[in-house]
Amino acid sequence: MSVKKRYIILLVIAATVAVIYFCNKRINDAAEGKLYSDTSAIPYNKTGLLLGTGKFLNNGSVNPYYRFRIEAARDLLRSGKIKFLIISGDNSRKEYDEPSLMRSDLIDAGIDSTVIFLDYAGFRTFDSVIRAREIFGQQTLTIISQPFHNQRAIFIAAKEGMEAIGFNAADVSRSKGLKVQLREKLARVKVFVDYLLGQKPKFLGPEVDIPE
Repeated sequence: MSVKKRYIILLVIAATVAVIYFCNKRINDAAEGKLYSDTSAIPYNKTGLLLGTGKFLNNGSVNPYYRFRIEAARDLLRSGKIKFLIISGDNSRKEYDEPSLMRSDLIDAGIDSTVIFLDYAGFRTFDSVIRAREIFGQQTLTIISQPFHNQRAIFIAAKEGMEAIGFNAADVSRSKGLKVQLREKLARVKVFVDYLLGQKPKFLGPEVDIPE
């Protein structure tokens, strides 16, 4: 390999690392002071936004990210720190329905079904946050997911002029969640690309009224 080619490869690697670092830092900074892990400390917001994920892993076991998010949403509702909950997830295929599964498990955990609203077009975090405003009319939110996911969602909310805080579901150990953590780095870069290209949610649709 020529010296010139090596130099170009090193430049590309350095630029990639710099972009990932910049995006990661901007998103972390946007969420500074807005993440909570204790129901007694988190401020009240009328509405929570539970970000969806698949219930089962490829081996058939329950996805720990899913289980921890259900527990966090249950605890937040029981503590009275949110009154209503939007569950936003992927229902792009008939046989795959994140919001309905999450709703069912929350009802099984003793949550009143009348406080739950479903968003079936939350294909990405970007879509979920913007649809919470455009479809469900919410300008202020408590977002519920793992800390790294909450940080990205809070950044998107801030870009959209919304006020959001995050309630952290329990996280998965670094060794078990390495693939997710690596994917998150790319997802954070994708947020900046979305705004650079002027992306919009895949679907909007009729408004849904959440009572006062």
